[in-house]
Amino acid sequence: MDPFVLGILAILLMIALTFLGVPIALALLAIGAVGNIYLLGLPQTAMQIHMITWETGTNFLLIAVPLFVFMGQLVYHTKIASDLYDFVHKWFGRLPGGLAVTGVFTSAGFGAVTGSSVAAIATMGIMVMPEMRKYNYNLRLATGSLASAGTLAIMIPPSIPMVIYGVWTETSIGKLFIAGVVPGILLAAGFCGMIVARCLLDPKLGPAGPKYSWKDRLSALTKLLPTTIIFVIVLGGIYGGIFTPTEASAIGAVGVLAVALVMKRLTLERLKESLWQTGEISTMIYAILIGGVMFSRLLVQTDVTPALVNYIGSLKTSPYTIIFLFSIMFLLLGAVLDTFGMLILTLPLVFPICRNLGFDPVWFGIYMTVMMEIAMLTPPIGLNVFVMQRVTPEVPLSEIFRGVLPFVIVCLILVVLIAALPQLALWLPSTMG
Repeated sequence: MDPFVLGILAILLMIALTFLGVPIALALLAIGAVGNIYLLGLPQTAMQIHMITWETGTNFLLIAVPLFVFMGQLVYHTKIASDLYDFVHKWFGRLPGGLAVTGVFTSAGFGAVTGSSVAAIATMGIMVMPEMRKYNYNLRLATGSLASAGTLAIMIPPSIPMVIYGVWTETSIGKLFIAGVVPGILLAAGFCGMIVARCLLDPKLGPAGPKYSWKDRLSALTKLLPTTIIFVIVLGGIYGGIFTPTEASAIGAVGVLAVALVMKRLTLERLKESLWQTGEISTMIYAILIGGVMFSRLLVQTDVTPALVNYIGSLKTSPYTIIFLFSIMFLLLGAVLDTFGMLILTLPLVFPICRNLGFDPVWFGIYMTVMMEIAMLTPPIGLNVFVMQRVTPEVPLSEIFRGVLPFVIVCLILVVLIAALPQLALWLPSTMG
């Protein structure tokens, strides 16, 4: 069989297995291994699997992945997120749709110390949904806002997908983190603005929450301290060039441990639960990475990637037309793949084209992150929607998907903005120490 034909068949088979529900890590590894055995033989393929596993597991930059996951688990289990919610609620809960606005702001803050959208949704759903039911919030708005707000966790640093993108493309992870700040703030503001506008037009969607005195508001400022301290240490250190993102992950993990100890919230049981869940999540991420490297090496062997790059380069069209086509592709893939699967599967194909067209790798990383956020909300996979449905089993999936639609539109508007104004993503990294 011609190697190029084999490469095309591998991509089609990959998509077919995903539709059938085969785990993305297993599908990537199986197809990559079988294809390489066909081209190179069993001994050479076995050696490749051994080397890929060793290189991925010992990559210094990838140490940041389990450490950032551990940070998120500790913040969740030690109830630091609850303090953040209490602060935001007392300051912003009085707005029209104030509880939904509180969920968005708290998710943004939670993401600033975790990088996990699933953890953000699970935490916010448990805390905010009872209050929303109490004030008779429209369930479509309530669940849609919380499911969508969870996506902010992978845009506002630290972000695990950005770590993987940076390692894979040899792009500065520190610059990627800093580049995500302005788009993340814009996205959070867009979500909140849309919620307030809708609730002003139709107050029944989300009535204002209770009003707190200035004394209560000011006293709540102390509950912002744990999140602020962790965020300033991690992101401030990266921005100032004091330490690398990998070092920041370790310092951040120690920082969360210290804060939890000072607050007398770190028990042996909570520590064991955080470590166990960190192991489970990290294993899943590393399995996808190993499978993705194996699959990408197959594509290199079959010349699919160079052929695609040359074909795109020969088209007499605007680079932004290519970005538009990429956006459609990501929306379609997001319907069947999770975040990490979409990232690992597409990077070997789209990143060489991105470089060939002259796009900045940091800007492209932010663009891909926004597209991954949208993928986490679109049917039929919509990981965030499924997590939200587990938190609120009485709300049908179809209702939650309808609820996230306005937020998907806000995300698409952000894509247009950063495409038209790349400096929204690139200005802050250019000022780094």
